[in-house]
Amino acid sequence: MTTEPMATGASAGLAGLTFAKGHGTGNDFILLADPEGARDIADADVVALCDRHRGLGADGLIRALRSRELPEGRAVLADAPDAEWFMDYRNADGSISEMCGNGVRVFVQFLLSRELICLPIGATLTIGTRAGSRKVLRTDGGYAVDMGPWEFIHRGSAEERGMDSLVTAGGLDVARPALSVSMGNPHTVVALAHVGDLAATDLSRAPEVDPAPADGTNVEFAVPADPLVVDGLGMITMRVHERGVGETLSCGTGACAAAAATRFWAGKTAPDVWRVSVPGGDLGVRFLPAADGSEHVELSGPAVIVATGVLA
Repeated sequence: MTTEPMATGASAGLAGLTFAKGHGTGNDFILLADPEGARDIADADVVALCDRHRGLGADGLIRALRSRELPEGRAVLADAPDAEWFMDYRNADGSISEMCGNGVRVFVQFLLSRELICLPIGATLTIGTRAGSRKVLRTDGGYAVDMGPWEFIHRGSAEERGMDSLVTAGGLDVARPALSVSMGNPHTVVALAHVGDLAATDLSRAPEVDPAPADGTNVEFAVPADPLVVDGLGMITMRVHERGVGETLSCGTGACAAAAATRFWAGKTAPDVWRVSVPGGDLGVRFLPAADGSEHVELSGPAVIVATGVLA
């Protein structure tokens, strides 16, 4: 779908800029192409554009520009010279986020739709993000992204006890133990016993995490399937409250973090391949050994561009 110029509440400096709207399993984004970094996009512009009543509406905004055009991109190029394009991602409240797994897939689909790249099925593209470079494989059904290594944020307590914090949320009778996982951005994962508990959890307000992370955190509530593993595939159902956004239909890095935590809790016999069901659909998560001895996480799923238009 293509639209005529649309008033959005953003500053006049963005007038005439072509935008696209896309989503990955319901996690939706406004996408802007600014290859040479010529546009100054203020926090207020992001808030106005992402407003679901007075703007275009989205969980976040992604600007596509060449990595050489900003300091974070030049830092990525030092280690990954082929990362020509940089995903400049902002949350709906205007804050900068290091990484967005669903956003990476939609970002690459946007580059492809704008003919800024050529990426046949089976080919791989390296992009830059604030969490470093990411390799993206185009598949028949979407994209598979090497999300890089995962790790515990609080290693000692996590490995000894399987939890490092407590999370309080509406609809849950008591604070629940949680495990903090980094996917380049912070996550706090809570395991719930039943799907009914998951449905009853109120995510209209941010859950309280104790101790409170200095820079905030995404909070995932995950229910393991029963049985947990079928034919070598681990399965969980998840909801998420995203830092700077609120509840979203999907969170790619959150799906990776929830799978990592559940796999850790399940023990050494847990599988390396997982299906994570979110309100917006299903995502695939796979754990892979890396040459440097770390363990990387691959996230796979669809990406769709649903509309394009011009900002008024």
